[in-house]
Amino acid sequence: MSADDTTTGSIDLGVPRQILETLPEDGQTAEADMQQAVDGLERSLRASFETAEDDAEAAAHAVDAIERLEERMETYDAFVPELRAWGQSPIYAIAWRNLYADLIAQIHDHEWLATHIDRERNYRLVEDGIRFGKQ
Repeated sequence: MSADDTTTGSIDLGVPRQILETLPEDGQTAEADMQQAVDGLERSLRASFETAEDDAEAAAHAVDAIERLEERMETYDAFVPELRAWGQSPIYAIAWRNLYADLIAQIHDHEWLATHIDRERNYRLVEDGIRFGKQ
């Protein structure tokens, strides 16, 4: 993982060791699934960055990915109390939730994307939000 990457269009993501260490010993399948999910996200982002005309368009693709990750993170977060209520271990839901949160941070850590991501998110807030003075 290269958080100080300044090469436009380049992105490196990974499954943090601390998340893998929280999995039970029989968690090899979950570990493989997490690695596969991260690899797929990285491939998808790289492909969309290659076709983007500029950094702003690449950031729009990154924001799309971030929004999907946020939705998944919220879904897994909602599973935690439900699993506990049913007497089940929420460890896998917690691990996936934490992975999605970490991936969002990893995307933001790429310097060439950070400013553009903030601009795109602000643009979407205004575009989707209430505009005062208009009816």
